[in-house]
Amino acid sequence: MLALGLVLNTFGIGLFCWLIFALAVYALSFFRRTQCLDDGAGVFGALLIGIASGALTLAAGQVAIALSRIRTLRITIAAAFAVPAAIAGYHVMFALSQIGVPSLAWREAFACLRAVCIGGAAWTRLRVLAKTRPLESGRAVERFQLVLTATLRKG
Repeated sequence: MLALGLVLNTFGIGLFCWLIFALAVYALSFFRRTQCLDDGAGVFGALLIGIASGALTLAAGQVAIALSRIRTLRITIAAAFAVPAAIAGYHVMFALSQIGVPSLAWREAFACLRAVCIGGAAWTRLRVLAKTRPLESGRAVERFQLVLTATLRKG
């Protein structure tokens, strides 16, 4: 029974760490969710409106990065998502490090390292779409049409 408790605690802590990482990476979208609660929508209304607005914010950012041709615009949009994520990562790590780290200098060091990692993860998740740019490559469609017409001629 003790071994089962240790295993379940390990999975629970892992799930908690993953949840904190996911919320910190998507800090801008999550901020939109919590802002609805302050507007007086109630708990259930804020949950529904907040999830919808957070998803739309994230989707709009990803589409804007994927479709923009201007490099500085893509960098600005990615930074708009990465900076709040880095700030959230800093504050989460600083708060959690107060549990077991007595030195203020080490807490600051861990918090800064976490901010860099979370900001980099948010930057990377948004910048991945900038390299594909599916609407710009008409060559794949042309190749597919050539293969399709060649197949139809043979058949």
